[in-house]
Amino acid sequence: MFISIAYMHYVRIEKEKIKEVAVAYENAQLQLYNALDIEFAKDLQDWDAEIDKQTLEVRFKSPDVLFGLGSTELKPKFKLILDDFFPRYLKVLDNYQEHITEVRIEGHTSTDWTGTTNPDIAYFNNMALSQGRTRAVLQYVYDIKNIATHQQWVKSKFAAVGYSSAHPILDKTGKEDPNRSRRVTFKVVTNAELQIRKIIQE
Repeated sequence: MFISIAYMHYVRIEKEKIKEVAVAYENAQLQLYNALDIEFAKDLQDWDAEIDKQTLEVRFKSPDVLFGLGSTELKPKFKLILDDFFPRYLKVLDNYQEHITEVRIEGHTSTDWTGTTNPDIAYFNNMALSQGRTRAVLQYVYDIKNIATHQQWVKSKFAAVGYSSAHPILDKTGKEDPNRSRRVTFKVVTNAELQIRKIIQE
């Protein structure tokens, strides 16, 4: 009986700890979203970009601005956008470093690939393309002159991830929207899940 009561007390304490972490995560996520929104609200339309409140993604949506067809080379306009965006992005993230596990630069493509109708060939060609593009973006922003003091943090936290066509954007009928599927995102991954795992393991 005593063991049962003690165990129930332990479980309740653990649940309370997890709840505290979850609440802290929600608060930090909301604060970070609000900070990003305040910083970039006036620019999003010009950049054809958006900020996702749930995933903390800054999503650049215009493929014609980002890269040439089948190319990993950044277009001049995208470089200008990144020159403006990235130093300000780091400045916002500075205030939330304790909550950040990783920042992913994610590349996404459509399922199409010129010259083939084989979906497997298209998938792996697009995988190489999306990976090359995110590496190109990361290398470009890393070399921006006025972020030199942040380079060590960028190396420790940023990752370039290419997803090929694994996460397409669908239209209202459930079909792939090829144009919207071609995008680059900057996504903040918080440490809330890690903190919860630590509590469970303890």
